[in-house]
Amino acid sequence: MTDKITDKSPYALLLLLTIINALNFVDRNLLASFANFLKPELGLSDTQFGLLTGLVFLVFYAVAGLFMGMLADLTNRPRLIAGAIAIWSLLTAVSGAARGFISLAIPRALIGVGESALTPTAMSLLADRFPSARMGLAAGFYYMGVPIGAGASLLVAGYLGPAIGWRNCFYILGAIGMVMAATMLFVREPRPKRAAHLPKGPGFGVQLKALRTTLKQSPALVATMCGGVALHFAVGAAQFDQLWFVSERGYERAHIAQVAGFVTVAMGIAGNLFGGFIGDWWQRHMKSGRPMLLFWLMLVLVPMSLLYRIVPAGTPLFYIGMGFGVFQLAAFYGPTFSTVQELSPPGARATVTAFYILCLNVIGLGIGITLGGVAVDMFRTAGVAQPYTASLLVFTSTSALAIPAFFLAGRWSKRDVARNAAA
Repeated sequence: MTDKITDKSPYALLLLLTIINALNFVDRNLLASFANFLKPELGLSDTQFGLLTGLVFLVFYAVAGLFMGMLADLTNRPRLIAGAIAIWSLLTAVSGAARGFISLAIPRALIGVGESALTPTAMSLLADRFPSARMGLAAGFYYMGVPIGAGASLLVAGYLGPAIGWRNCFYILGAIGMVMAATMLFVREPRPKRAAHLPKGPGFGVQLKALRTTLKQSPALVATMCGGVALHFAVGAAQFDQLWFVSERGYERAHIAQVAGFVTVAMGIAGNLFGGFIGDWWQRHMKSGRPMLLFWLMLVLVPMSLLYRIVPAGTPLFYIGMGFGVFQLAAFYGPTFSTVQELSPPGARATVTAFYILCLNVIGLGIGITLGGVAVDMFRTAGVAQPYTASLLVFTSTSALAIPAFFLAGRWSKRDVARNAAA
């Protein structure tokens, strides 16, 4: 039944993949959302917490993602997604039984392997079903799963955490994921199946060569990727937000998780729709490409993000800063991922997307989360009164490197799209 629905309408496929992406980000953000619950219970330092939400997860996620992206260009994509959901959901449930750093790190690392298959494969599927003129909207809608999932994870921590405990929340979400994995098995692969008598398709070596060629021939693509990496320095450091809210801004842990959850969902959806619709409009009517929209957006919002870290809690500026921080990240997805799809050859879209995600996670989030935790411990040892605030200010400032990168990408992207079309 699901295959018939998704065959008739690309929007049905888009909705299903967005729901799965939301579940993906619920599971991915559970540790950050439950930071004030599980960190003291398991006796974790800030450096250990940063490793669990950073490199322990991200290295496996990103490296496996490049392999999964190449696999998505060569195999049945709906079945690949179904298997990935089953793996990460099972391991999410296993994480609920952790008793310390090691017993949480092992399933956390393997969860990254499962989750790594989703976005490169999903974006490849959507690029086959949506025309280029609507790809920004499709990417923006799909990435609504990020704020919805991250916000839902906070709401689970705020409402269900005190009621049933963080471990039971992990078990329940694992079970929900297994149901979604079974649903994905009914989606049909839109790519024609290769006949048995025909030669085999390209292998991994060919995909890697296509990746190298694409990066070499498109400065706009490289600049877009650099901008995304720089932006994710601040996104990574924000994994410590729940600890910052409680220890340095005086909030009660369940209450602030609820507030942040609602803000994340509302402003995240607004940002995704803005990035999708306005990004497509910008591509059609402006001389520059979609990344130039991100240049102007960050030029306005980065100063507000810095102000947010130093104003008193509970003031209007505090909540405005919280909301626009989410809005800025959500608006990033549609323009940047649609640009990556446009600048990639059709046979290597998933591979290029996977490489981009590798860079975002290992370099951007990896530095922001892991070094953010190290910085907190260093500032605390040095006697800094508010170590979380100091660390967050450092990484928010560093993310401003995305501004010149997106400016250059916007200047070059239409030229590179035209060059690809001519080739």
